[in-house]
Amino acid sequence: MKSKSLPLLLGAILSLGLGGCATWYNSSRHEANSVVQFLYPDQSQPFIQPQIPTLRLPLRVGVAFVPPAPSKGQAWRAPEMISETQKALLLRRVAAEFKALPFVQSIEIVPTTYLRPGGGFDNLDQLHGLMGIDVVALVSYDQAQNTSDTPWSLSYWTIVGAYFVPAQKNDTHTLMEAVVYDIPSRSLLFRAPGVSMVNGHSTPIRTDAELRADSARSLDEAAKDLTVNLQQELELFKVRAKEEPQSIHIEHKPGYTGGGALDGWFAALLVLLLAGRFACPLICRSLLAGDSKRPTAGHLPNRL
Repeated sequence: MKSKSLPLLLGAILSLGLGGCATWYNSSRHEANSVVQFLYPDQSQPFIQPQIPTLRLPLRVGVAFVPPAPSKGQAWRAPEMISETQKALLLRRVAAEFKALPFVQSIEIVPTTYLRPGGGFDNLDQLHGLMGIDVVALVSYDQAQNTSDTPWSLSYWTIVGAYFVPAQKNDTHTLMEAVVYDIPSRSLLFRAPGVSMVNGHSTPIRTDAELRADSARSLDEAAKDLTVNLQQELELFKVRAKEEPQSIHIEHKPGYTGGGALDGWFAALLVLLLAGRFACPLICRSLLAGDSKRPTAGHLPNRL
């Protein structure tokens, strides 16, 4: 009897021992490139007082990804969560929104090598002189990932093994932002955010792969949200430029014949539509009449 119960007792002791070795696992990773750190690298300096912007139409717009913050003496830097391919795709999305505007002459995607960490407005002035851009859209992101064990992880670790059980909870939070500055006046014209939250599960042995996939997915979702909000902010900016001339001055470059306001193209389109509205009936009546003579008053048909 004792010999039969001994293996069961040893198994129970072994399970308890393994259970005691199981520990909760928590880790986090955070990565960000900040517009504030790029424009104002020396926090002891006060923010630059912006002037009233004077937009000279048509605009030359640049789109750039904010570089990472200075390494503070560290020789090695961990690879960024966002790849160069993802950066290029995001910049093309932002550029497409500006290309649709009639008062934008050109849109330039600024190479990453043209911006230096902590370059500030001096760096933007260099872009203004080098590329001739008047307005720049700076894109930044902030992503945090947290991994923690779940109760299932602790329960099944001692019986099956964590490799076979998706027991870890992964949370990925991403915030993107596009801020649009008038370079000469240092004025913030408008901004648009994009947010995403991705929840997932993984096993400890596949945590890195799952986190990379969650990171890419969250960045893509935040980029799409940013694009939608950017469209709305552009429309609001056009309205504000028209209704608040004291806050934004509009001028025309030599040779530019656009409307006096940012939505002057809409007035021209309305004129064309109204002209077509009145011209179409006249053309139709002329075609129906052909070469025949118009009926006189004595030959008008009877009306029912």
